[in-house]
Amino acid sequence: MRELTYYIAVTLDGFIAGPADEVDFYPVTPAFAETLGTELADVQPYHVRADRGGADAPLTRFDTVVMGRRTYEPALQFGITDPYAHLRTLVFSSTLDDPGEPNVEVVRTDPVARVRELKAEDGLGIYLAGGAGLAGALLDEIDRLIVKKYPVIAGEGIPMARHPFSPTLFDLEEARPFDNGCVVLTYARHQPSGVSSAR
Repeated sequence: MRELTYYIAVTLDGFIAGPADEVDFYPVTPAFAETLGTELADVQPYHVRADRGGADAPLTRFDTVVMGRRTYEPALQFGITDPYAHLRTLVFSSTLDDPGEPNVEVVRTDPVARVRELKAEDGLGIYLAGGAGLAGALLDEIDRLIVKKYPVIAGEGIPMARHPFSPTLFDLEEARPFDNGCVVLTYARHQPSGVSSAR
């Protein structure tokens, strides 16, 4: 069974972007970008992989990316209709026009059902790129989190997931601090052990 991993940048107060989708306030250093760009090369947009000289490098962790319309649209503003050309791409939207890219599937049906179909297929992992609405809809399907927690408070913005109150527990697997003050946190969905009942 393939895993769904939500890989996301977040502020100290839990926002992934500003109210107007701003993300330019995250502090990034060359060492930080180099380390994550190497270790998580699969999740880099194709043009970033190309700039790093690894556009056609073999995939090691993910072969599929899923995202909502608002995550996909910024690339369209630059005329890029297949921003993750190295990955099979699914965009969940009921309003987006089909971009006509053979590698890009616009999904207008239930995201949970479609992701469950993907997870049942053979292949590498599935990368959830965002945004908050899709992450909320897929909360019960997220197996793993890779959270880049930056040392910045936004005040307001777009949360990690839009979802009704539903506490969902994950287990911390790794915490790695970097020179820009960011801590990369890796979590796996909590698997409860057997619970004994009091008599």
